[in-house]
Amino acid sequence: MKLKVTGNKIFAPLKGKDLILTPEEKVRQEFIAFLVNEYEYTLEQMDQEVKVNNSKRGQGKARADIVIWQSKEDRAKNKKPIIVVECKAEHITIHEEDYYQGANYASWAKAKFFVTTNLKNTKFFRVNEEVMPNELDEIVSIPKASELNNEKKIQELLNQTKVFTREDFSKLLFKCHNIIRNNDKLSPEAAFDEISKILFMKIRYEREQSKSKQKFSKEKFEELRDAHVETTGGKGKPFYQYFFDNTKDIFKDDEIFDRNDTIKIRENSFLEIVKELQKYNLSDTSDDIKGIAFEEFLGKTFRGELGQFFTPRTIVNYMVDVLDPQEGEKICDPCCGSGGFLIKAFEYVREKIEKDVQEAKEQIKKENFTSDFETLSEKKQTEIIKKVDHLFNQLNFELDLQNEKGRLRTLSYDCIFGTDANPRMARTAKMNMIMHGDGHGGVHHHDGLLNVNGIFDGRFDVIFTNPPFGSRVEKTLVVSNLDIPSDNKIKLYTERYGDEYETMVIQPLKLWANETNSKKEIGKPILDLFEVGKMSGLTEVLFIERNIHLLKPGGRMGIVLPEGVLNTSSLQKVREFFEGKAKIINITSIPQDVFIASGATVKPSLLFLKKFTEAETILYKKITHEAIAEVNKKYKPQEDELQKTLQTAQDKYDKAAKSLKEINILKGRKKGNVKLNQEEYQKLVDNENKLKAALKVAKATFVAAMKLLEQQKAEEVKILVKQRFDYPIPVISVEKAGITTTGAKCENELEEVAVEFRKYATKNKLWNNLQSKAVYAFNDNDKITRAWMIDNVVGEPETIYGK
Repeated sequence: MKLKVTGNKIFAPLKGKDLILTPEEKVRQEFIAFLVNEYEYTLEQMDQEVKVNNSKRGQGKARADIVIWQSKEDRAKNKKPIIVVECKAEHITIHEEDYYQGANYASWAKAKFFVTTNLKNTKFFRVNEEVMPNELDEIVSIPKASELNNEKKIQELLNQTKVFTREDFSKLLFKCHNIIRNNDKLSPEAAFDEISKILFMKIRYEREQSKSKQKFSKEKFEELRDAHVETTGGKGKPFYQYFFDNTKDIFKDDEIFDRNDTIKIRENSFLEIVKELQKYNLSDTSDDIKGIAFEEFLGKTFRGELGQFFTPRTIVNYMVDVLDPQEGEKICDPCCGSGGFLIKAFEYVREKIEKDVQEAKEQIKKENFTSDFETLSEKKQTEIIKKVDHLFNQLNFELDLQNEKGRLRTLSYDCIFGTDANPRMARTAKMNMIMHGDGHGGVHHHDGLLNVNGIFDGRFDVIFTNPPFGSRVEKTLVVSNLDIPSDNKIKLYTERYGDEYETMVIQPLKLWANETNSKKEIGKPILDLFEVGKMSGLTEVLFIERNIHLLKPGGRMGIVLPEGVLNTSSLQKVREFFEGKAKIINITSIPQDVFIASGATVKPSLLFLKKFTEAETILYKKITHEAIAEVNKKYKPQEDELQKTLQTAQDKYDKAAKSLKEINILKGRKKGNVKLNQEEYQKLVDNENKLKAALKVAKATFVAAMKLLEQQKAEEVKILVKQRFDYPIPVISVEKAGITTTGAKCENELEEVAVEFRKYATKNKLWNNLQSKAVYAFNDNDKITRAWMIDNVVGEPETIYGK
């Protein structure tokens, strides 16, 4: 059975007519075709949009997407069905409440099985009326049509609980990892690279075969290989290398693989891994399962040598919760490692979007399924249900990654950015983000201290980062022509980001790359790009300034730092510099245990800053200038007295020196009558030397006194500025942060702290104009419009679906 799509219509064989091609209808018809082709059900034993009743609650409006009976005769006699299917649009994330909805429908219909699907993620459940709806019993599959009369087979399926889980996937990845280590003797990191390549080959193939649901199996690979050998006569590179080349080409825009990269394991190892992976379709597996299992695998694989690239999840969650990123905000991590912060921020905002859309749906249901719904005619009920479905499909379009104006598309493609200087980690971050659902396009392999592509000064609302600790940027590290993108990249990103990309990225890079440095070499030292570079070359210090540069005025950042940055006396000036650029909004001290499992040995703290707004910058400068003027006025009498004392010493010496000079001139010319004997002359010389020494002492005393006075003035200015530019700084210390020294789980006090801090932030209005909310409305033609509300002010509406 094949789908029949004509324009904006799709043929529904169970209805015998064309229906509007909505995302949800497409999923429903594709799954019907799947049930016919793969499970051998006939159209005569199925129906769609079937009303199911809960006699206890009278919810006659409930309609199941697809219902399957044991036979066409059972359907004709309206007997109880055996399977109920609940469909969601492909881009909709299926939440727990959706499973319960399907469970309720199946329970009301007295079916034995129910299925939930968005094609990407399909789950099978058994109906257990004794525990429903409080528990969900997930199973491996539903019976095929030929098995419906086989009670033994049905019971077997009902007893095979649980399908593909995170634990399954995680164990599977480790098994593949061991195959490579045992067969090919590669290091853990190199073995991971090879597994990643195979995963992407599998993902690529299964995406291409999404309609047929064909898995990338050992048998399928051998079939493709044999056909390739027959076509090429066995010439050229091995087929699995050729297949990888095609995969690299598919993902070339993502820059995941090096152009010359190859599979570095033997074909028998490759086939073993393909066989292990073949029972799972990664394109059908939910992002939640793939992503978290992949992340766990990463953490365990790279523990030790590359442990510094992995920020513990409890810390990531806390920092994202504290800064509370909002929809539409641009988010960056210039030291992204495996992408933990970016993934969490992406998921955090995506959940807000999905919740917002769900609330809009609930409002639509409330407005249309009124208390008198059950009293309406069948025709009127059908009209209302169709109207609600139509409105729901418009809202679903907000979550479609193919909709360029959709909210999820905007988040994925325009709001997530990161860099990492380590090529393996930049590649891993991209892979990790793809596994979690997307947002990988803004991640690049690049020095995080330099602007690149969409990552440049003044562009970001929120930054999260865990920079490398303890290393230094030396003067020998310079900007070079290698840091300048290719002409094709410049054209691509200029089209995307406009003239700002040229002025903020390309022009400075070209200037710095061709600048002569202090050693008469070409290339400006990267250290010289930062004001704090004169005070410290520590990477963690430079990245604080880098983040401040990247932020918009009023933007906020969270950074993991060694505690010494916050209290070491040698970095006092560095701290003062940053306090003149941003407000400290939270300092959280966490136990050293959290990072020991990742190989870190220093005690960390979490520093949260908010870059001054333009108004705050003006106010801070005004307060500073006024404080300086006030303190200067206060200490002017002392300075004048010191200056007077020095001037007196200078005058005495000048007078004596002048007299002696005049006498020496006369003696030298042998003119006039010098009425001085040698003794008197020597007295004058001694007096001059004495006054000269006194002047030297006076100057040293003056310099020392003025230096002390300047220090006193600076301290008083700081005190005045802090008094007049005053704000509270929450300092939090936790003893348990969810992870022990061995990496095991423990109590996590950060979860409660995050909740309390968000209340504090709301009460004190720490973030301005952030709580944007979508306001939906529909016109007489049932076209939904969306407008943004900020600070209770609603903006201009725009149509989100259709013309």
